[in-house]
Order: sequence, then C-alpha cells, then structure tokens
Amino acid sequence: MSTPQENPFKSKPGFKRILKAGQYSLQGIQAALKYEAAFRQELLLCIVLVPLAFILGETGFERLFLLSTLFLVLIVELINSAIEALADRITNDFDEYIGRAKDMASAAIFFCLTLVTITWVYFVIKRFFM
Repeated sequence: MSTPQENPFKSKPGFKRILKAGQYSLQGIQAALKYEAAFRQELLLCIVLVPLAFILGETGFERLFLLSTLFLVLIVELINSAIEALADRITNDFDEYIGRAKDMASAAIFFCLTLVTITWVYFVIKRFFM
C-alpha cells in the first residue's frame, strides 16, 4: 500500500497560514465586488443600513442583532456566488442537479433578505410607532 501524497495546495500550520487565509479572504471579497452585481447591491444596502442600526437599536444586543442580519446576507451571498462560479465552471449546459443547487443557494439568499426585512421592519415599528 502506498503512502498518500500530501496535497501541495493544502496550507501549512502556523502564523503564515493565518496570513494566507486572510489574503485568500480578501481575494474572495475582491472577486465578489468585481464579478457579482448582487453582492455589490447587498453591500451597498449594508453600508446604508449600518448607521441606522445604531439609531434603531436601543441596546447593544439589538444593534448587534440588526448588524448580524446584514452580515448574514453578505455571507450567504458569497456562498451562493461560489456555488454559481463552480457550477458555471463545470458546465454551461443545462444540468438538473446544478440547476437545483443554484436554485437552493438562491433560496438561501431569499430567506436571508426576508429575515432582514422582517427584522428591520420590526425595529422601525418598535422605535417610531410604539
């Protein structure tokens, strides 16, 4: 039985790995900004809403909750974009399973945006109408 070969692309442990991970994360954000219109739109929405979180939230926890919903949208959009990029790399032809994966990732974004809407509407009503 042969010894498995180490993957040359697998990162090494230590501080250098942490720096590389940060570099890869920045590259991912740059790619999303360059190639993904939905990410840019959602980021713009977040930029507008972040200051409002400090107006609508009356406690630190409420502000954190409002901000967390925004970060969740960006996180899920990045995962959705990654799935789409991989799927498009595999084939541009129609494939039922790839289509299903892309639709489910899109549904995840839909639920995140629904969560943001419900949460933020609740806090607007609570702050200004109750």
